[in-house]
Amino acid sequence: MRYRNFPMVPRVVFGNGSFLQLGEILMPKRKNSEAPFIFFIDDVFDGQPLITEVPLLFNDQIIFISSEEEPKTEQVDALVAKIKESFPVLPSGIIGIGGGTLLDLAKAVALMLTNDGSAAAYQGWDLVKKPAIYHVGIPTISGTGAEVSRTTVLMGPEKKLGINSDHTPFDQVLLDPKLTQGVPKEQWFFTGMDCYIHCIESLNGTYLNAFSQSYGEKALELCHEVYLKDISKEDSRDKLMMASWHGGMSIAYSQVGIAHAMSYGLSYLLGVKHGIGNCLVFQYLEEFYPEGVKVFKQMQEKHQIKLPTGICAHLSEEQFDIMINVSFGLVPLWENALGDNWKEIMTYDRLLQLFKKI
Repeated sequence: MRYRNFPMVPRVVFGNGSFLQLGEILMPKRKNSEAPFIFFIDDVFDGQPLITEVPLLFNDQIIFISSEEEPKTEQVDALVAKIKESFPVLPSGIIGIGGGTLLDLAKAVALMLTNDGSAAAYQGWDLVKKPAIYHVGIPTISGTGAEVSRTTVLMGPEKKLGINSDHTPFDQVLLDPKLTQGVPKEQWFFTGMDCYIHCIESLNGTYLNAFSQSYGEKALELCHEVYLKDISKEDSRDKLMMASWHGGMSIAYSQVGIAHAMSYGLSYLLGVKHGIGNCLVFQYLEEFYPEGVKVFKQMQEKHQIKLPTGICAHLSEEQFDIMINVSFGLVPLWENALGDNWKEIMTYDRLLQLFKKI
């Protein structure tokens, strides 16, 4: 029996206002005045007070990036090329500030600055050979678990699949719940449900073990508090940030399941954002996660969240085929959800009927 020896984020700061410590954290990691820190920041912060608090020195650079679309391998390649053209030496580090999209881009660019070729060549498990440059994750919305995971989920020319490697996790994470103030309600719900669905899929999977269970149960308990109880906004921000961290840790040593596999298909074909994609799928998975779906619907009702309908109503056979093949390509997710004989349980036609409901 071989056990996974997986990496964890070595350093983490948590607390309201901890963002102001970023300059002090980065200073010892600065190689010299020629090697900049590159800050990838969600463009919703362009012109906002947060930008004045970014600790820029020398030739450090801010690159604003839209999180409207899922991160792409070609986007990673373009950012790497831009950085290499702009600076004669490798940067001191990459800092991602934003939601899952920004965090995944920061991880991917940090990897690709030291590994040759296109990011698309590294989509899969353990294909990265060289360590990334120093990289820091600072989430401004909670739920994806991107701040703690060993994957960077990217849309490639042929598939949506993460760069899963021991070199992917951040060297430093800064968790400041204050940064999540002002997140629109629907986005707060969909991203939080990404965490909730992580937990349900991990806790009901065949890969479950005491390690992932301990983190998953804590994350699930926190999600229940945030989305079902009436707690203060400050308490809610703190707890959801911790739920995201624990949910990410839970799947680090297990896996997600059916909703995530199907959401990848939706995202690849239709560009549906990951959080809302998970919700669109999960509402129809009662036969696999009965209690989880029941509670999800209670949360949805409490916060008066309406999901779009008819997303797949006008798709062609070819389009359904693409979605299904992308989903089926995520073999570990299906194994975790349904066991080794998953192909006998989730047939092509059964998956097609599920997609047709959305």
